[in-house]
Amino acid sequence: MKSAFPRFLRQWFKHVTKGQTMKLKELEKPAVQAWSPAKQYPVYLATGTSAQQLDASFSTNATLEIFEVDFRDPSLDLKRKGILSVSSRFHKLIWGSSSSGLLENTGVIAGGGDSGMLTLYNVTHILSPGKEPLIAQKQKHTGAVRALDFNPFQGNLLASGASDSEIFIWDLNHLTVPMTPGSKSQNPPEDIKALSWNRQVQHILSSAHPSGKAVVWDLRKNEPIIKVSDHSSRMNCSGLAWNPDIATQLVLCSEDDRLPVIQLWDLRFASSPLKVLESHSRGILSVSWSQADAELLLSSAKDNQIFCWNLSSSEVVYKLPTQSSWCFDVQWCPRNPPAFSAVSFDGWISLYSVMGRSWEAQQHMRQADKISSSFSQGQPLPPLQVPEQVAQASLIPPLKKPPKWMRRPAGVSFAFGGKLVTFGLPSIPVQQVPQPCPRPVFISQVITESEFLTRSVVLQEALGSGNLLNYCQSKIQQASRPSEKTLWQFLKVTLEHDSRLKFLRLLGYSRDELQKKVDTCLKSDSKSQESPQLEAVDLKSDRAHTLCSQASRHTAKEASASSAFFDELIPQNMTPWEIPTTEDTDGLLSQALLLGELRSAVELCLKEERFADAIILAQAGDAELLKWTQERYLAKRRTKTSSLLACVVKKNWKDLVCACSLKNWREALALLLTYSGPEKFPELCDMLGARMEHEGGRELTSEARLCYVCSGSVERLVESWADSQQASSPVALQELMEQVTVLSRSLELLQGSHKMSPGPATTHRFTQYASLLAAQGSLAIAMSVLPSDCTQPAVLQLKDRLFHAQGSTVLGRQAPAFPFPRVAVGAALHPKETSSHRMGFQPPRQVPAPSVRPRAAAQPSVMPFLPSHPIPSVGSWTQSSSDYRVPKPQATLPVHFVPGVRPEDLVPASQVPLQMPPHLLFWFSVGLFLHDVL
Repeated sequence: MKSAFPRFLRQWFKHVTKGQTMKLKELEKPAVQAWSPAKQYPVYLATGTSAQQLDASFSTNATLEIFEVDFRDPSLDLKRKGILSVSSRFHKLIWGSSSSGLLENTGVIAGGGDSGMLTLYNVTHILSPGKEPLIAQKQKHTGAVRALDFNPFQGNLLASGASDSEIFIWDLNHLTVPMTPGSKSQNPPEDIKALSWNRQVQHILSSAHPSGKAVVWDLRKNEPIIKVSDHSSRMNCSGLAWNPDIATQLVLCSEDDRLPVIQLWDLRFASSPLKVLESHSRGILSVSWSQADAELLLSSAKDNQIFCWNLSSSEVVYKLPTQSSWCFDVQWCPRNPPAFSAVSFDGWISLYSVMGRSWEAQQHMRQADKISSSFSQGQPLPPLQVPEQVAQASLIPPLKKPPKWMRRPAGVSFAFGGKLVTFGLPSIPVQQVPQPCPRPVFISQVITESEFLTRSVVLQEALGSGNLLNYCQSKIQQASRPSEKTLWQFLKVTLEHDSRLKFLRLLGYSRDELQKKVDTCLKSDSKSQESPQLEAVDLKSDRAHTLCSQASRHTAKEASASSAFFDELIPQNMTPWEIPTTEDTDGLLSQALLLGELRSAVELCLKEERFADAIILAQAGDAELLKWTQERYLAKRRTKTSSLLACVVKKNWKDLVCACSLKNWREALALLLTYSGPEKFPELCDMLGARMEHEGGRELTSEARLCYVCSGSVERLVESWADSQQASSPVALQELMEQVTVLSRSLELLQGSHKMSPGPATTHRFTQYASLLAAQGSLAIAMSVLPSDCTQPAVLQLKDRLFHAQGSTVLGRQAPAFPFPRVAVGAALHPKETSSHRMGFQPPRQVPAPSVRPRAAAQPSVMPFLPSHPIPSVGSWTQSSSDYRVPKPQATLPVHFVPGVRPEDLVPASQVPLQMPPHLLFWFSVGLFLHDVL
């Protein structure tokens, strides 16, 4: 989740960790300052002529000016937007966003001057001349008005303080008579050096006095409720500020050179300060507490330095030295948290931000630019080679965490295994808990694809039980499309015996049904021929009876010559036949047969289209003559079934696959199932399926997968699925994995215990499938679906990551091979180890059981991880519409994650990236994430 703050705020943190500061703007003017409110845009800076300074001309004139602060402009100049001549100079200037009906959006500026003068100005009328900008001018105080503050809750309430311990509360809607918070608390009376409204409770006001005391007033009671002072030392209070988050805490600063300290007080324990900050060497003139981060406090002192303190650690996080003069006022910019302004006695108002180059380097660059412009003479000078500076002794340690305005109040981050890490603010108000505020961190399991996950579990249960036939039957019953149902019917057949016969039945061809149809057809033909046959039988019977009677009458007469009679007897029912010797076709055919020229005889028969005679004669010859006769017959005889007869006779199934009409793909597949041998069958089925995909279009793509199922080609099945999926979903991938798993298991059963290695497309889908399962938290199933003998880097890395992400559930199991190369730093490898290191593998190792160690005492400032809770508001999975197709040609799969090197591995950064174990990588990334945001 990216921060909504501008880019320069992120740059601010990057450069503040280097102890660098950058000057943004500057203005040469002896004046006091006031920033526009946080809601005001564009950002303005108001300046009023200072009552404590004189310029070089000793002019006594006074002006009130408003400048626009454009942080996008790289120049150091401020753009003046309005100017107003005023009658008196200012000790204090403040800009409030008053809710008075007399004022407009830009608010009101209040100025405190000499002789108790309090003046109010309408900012809109200063920016747009034409109307009187002066709202009111009141002179109630008896001395110089040096303390002013607008109430942050009621913008129409203004507190003013001056000499003689006078404090007035002004209502801008009724300026006639001011209110007082109570009777004067100091005796003898003192100057009011600073006033500040509480940032959490609107009726609490505090005042600072030179005697070192701070008085806290309750406006509901009109009396002081507590006085804070350090009795062990006497300090001269010059500034006061309330904690923006904790209502009972405030800071006081001392301008006494003998005690240049800042004291942090908590009114619940007002006997002594909570902390004392003592890095300044001379008296402190001003403090400003950041409203965007309660841990940051600015201070300026007479030692010409500006410090930014981290109040949690009581250390200076950076310091900004001024040139040669004291800075008597520092203020954070209300709208842009990293920017602040500093006013010095030498007549300069400077705006800084802790980002970019250091202030000294910036000054040198400006001076170098001026010199270059004087010596260039129209030609650019060569670039200046500045020697690298040695690290400065005054370099401040970097911030240990980002400022509060860059920290997220809540955050979320996804981690491996479908884990969602979230954190947020506590349910109780911030001001009621100690600082820093611990935040609950939740680690939840997010499931966005419940159907996908449920189906994967059902598949694994079926594989574990070995009951895949019932699983396929349930898929057939659940199928919503005919093509899907047919595919699962084919897949079920692959698990059964006599699969070819059952494939033929699914294609609509059965031997039993065919025999019934043939028998019916033959019976109808025999009935039509039954009557002529009976008449011929009767004639033969009569003749047989006649011959028998004649033979009985002549028996006695011819008994003596019986032997000669039977030798010369010619059967009465046989007609003598002649062998033609003419020159026509029959004569030539007879001569060819008499001479044994069977090929010539066959050719004569084929010429006269006597195909039956040709085939009978060819059978009397050799196999070559029969083959030649069949080819000539098939070439001459053109019928509807001649092509089919040719394929059956010649057994040229490749021509069948390549030349048959795709409308008859079922018949072509049936022929292959019936006649093709086991060696050529897979190849021919794949050829038929590929032709159906390429020539048949999308209509035959699903039917082409039936060919791949029959051939057992898992790789072709996966490629066909990938080509047809324009934008697949996890459920579609689950459907493919179900089909691939069943087909692969059938091949294992067919081939025994030998397990086939998947192809590149199948491996890619298995890897993708395992990644999706891991994203849903199903780590064990994801580990089981990965190919066991695959050496692709993506598979090895995912195995390693899945194994270590399972934690204690894999204790005692053998770890997968380490997927990254090992490099020994500072030691030579043994020659036998060099090859294994180059290959990037490591002998399998056992995961040791955890040793019992005493637990360290829990730190009170660290919130322990709370039990995970489901988050119902998590949106849909962002990758549900991604494309799962493998790019062609197949290339090495990209590494989508980088599990790392074990702690015992030493890897030079110049050779391989920094890595760590995946199970630690998750917690390390979570730790970095929380470190950055908290």
